[in-house]
Amino acid sequence: MTKKWQIYETNPEKQKQIEKIVKEHQINPLLATILVNRNICDSQELNVFLHPTRHDFYDPFLMPDMEKAIERIKIAIDQKENIIIYGDYDADGITSITVLQSFLKDIGVSANHYIPNRLEEGYGLNIPAIEGIAKKGYTLMITVDCGISAVKEIEYANGLGIETIITDHHEVAEELPKAIAVVDAKRKDNQYPCRDLAGVGVVFKLIQALAEEFHMPEESYLKYLDIVCVGTISDIVPLRDENRVITKLGLRLVNQTKNKGLQSLLVSSGYQCIDSTTISFGVAPRINACGRMGHAEKALQLFLSEDKEQVNELTRELNQYNSIRQSTEKQIYEEAVMQIEKNQLDKNDTIVVAGQNWHHGVIGIVASKITERYFKPSILLCYEDELAKGSGRSIPGFDLHEALMKCLDTIEKFGGHSMAIGITLKKDMVEPFAKKVEMVAKEAHIEEIVPVIQIDSKVELTELSKEMVNSLKELEPFGEGNKTPIFVIKNLKIDSIRALSEGKHLKMTLRENNTVIHAIGFNLGELAEEYRIGDKVDVAGILEINTFNGVENLQINLKDIMKSV
Repeated sequence: MTKKWQIYETNPEKQKQIEKIVKEHQINPLLATILVNRNICDSQELNVFLHPTRHDFYDPFLMPDMEKAIERIKIAIDQKENIIIYGDYDADGITSITVLQSFLKDIGVSANHYIPNRLEEGYGLNIPAIEGIAKKGYTLMITVDCGISAVKEIEYANGLGIETIITDHHEVAEELPKAIAVVDAKRKDNQYPCRDLAGVGVVFKLIQALAEEFHMPEESYLKYLDIVCVGTISDIVPLRDENRVITKLGLRLVNQTKNKGLQSLLVSSGYQCIDSTTISFGVAPRINACGRMGHAEKALQLFLSEDKEQVNELTRELNQYNSIRQSTEKQIYEEAVMQIEKNQLDKNDTIVVAGQNWHHGVIGIVASKITERYFKPSILLCYEDELAKGSGRSIPGFDLHEALMKCLDTIEKFGGHSMAIGITLKKDMVEPFAKKVEMVAKEAHIEEIVPVIQIDSKVELTELSKEMVNSLKELEPFGEGNKTPIFVIKNLKIDSIRALSEGKHLKMTLRENNTVIHAIGFNLGELAEEYRIGDKVDVAGILEINTFNGVENLQINLKDIMKSV
């Protein structure tokens, strides 16, 4: 698949900024180049980016309705009301409940929680759950990572005598729920400097505000940064601004966490180095697997438990759910690919496939993988009686939500945003729907969209060193809004090339005069047939230090290759 390389160009003005940063902050030019290319040039902003401290958190009372929320919680504490925390079943929701329930326990307040079952209740507040909460005598409900769109549900709760504080981070509709307080930085009247907090980030601001209100030491809320960090990275929010402060400081705590459940998860993940990658690929999938398989309560118990035996047992269960999730995902993926190849759906501009007994909890992950494989918007559906329910994922440059608005005559209901949707159709409308989506995509000339690789900088192989590559760790944690840097090295000669793992991956040795670099290309094994020893190539990828048998070597983790011009 042809990819477009978009390389940041360094003009004279940028070069001056780079030289200034190198001199003032004593960092190497490569690191300074990336910072300038990412528009992190202001001295104060750069200091916070590279070396954040606890003093870099914003005033929590700048959040909309924060004062109202704190006053209502104080009344509940004074009057010993029954408080319930209503959360989501994903990693952000689980960590949000963990932080708030644990903090309230620290100040002598016993709060309970409610997590809807993903498979039976779906996301967010629902009427039967609220009825159950009312019957148990709860008079204050605090939502975490949900609630901003629950206008009818909050009105119903009000009628049952339950007052609600909403803490959320999702986009706000025209009408706000009639809650006691709506704490969400995406409100139109928001004055809070960081709009991109995860749900657990908003909860962190809530406990920070409570601690300040009760004149508690900073440690009383900062000690939860390990859990807040896990939820923030897991929810794939932009790791810039206050989110970077949370995750940069939080990862230090993760490395020495006192939370027994997190300790156990980290060990079971098998990662030697604890960084954002460990959280994204080792910890988050295990937490999310519980929610996907309908057992979110297990993940929450893991984080709240102080009993070592229980923690070990819960960790085993989380690993088991994750294994089931992986095998279920693999099965659906293979069935979907078989359908696509058999019916030549990959020749279309969009891909719509449906199957029996496809698990709702993982169908969205599979849609992402199908979209990644074919670089086409994909919608996967599961037949349920007379309905077909599923998820869709798009590609940059094609607004899937907008496209589906033109297909409403074939859809029962759908929701989401430009890149991801959830959808329900009638079974007999699947084929008409697929044709309609395809027509809309063709009208949008989707075939003209090509995948783009954002290149941070062009580098010379002879200039690279282990020290220079190691300095790039200053940019961590990596994630949404702060991607791992990708570099281009041009005019390299192929010294060796072969496919690994039954043709799946690519292994190369590249040379410029007497300087050699190793290269690994995951899922690029087919390129072994396109290139030969002696070919001159340009490569794009991530610079790494690879350690094998105690020997360290520079390595480039390939994202793409093309023949040198």
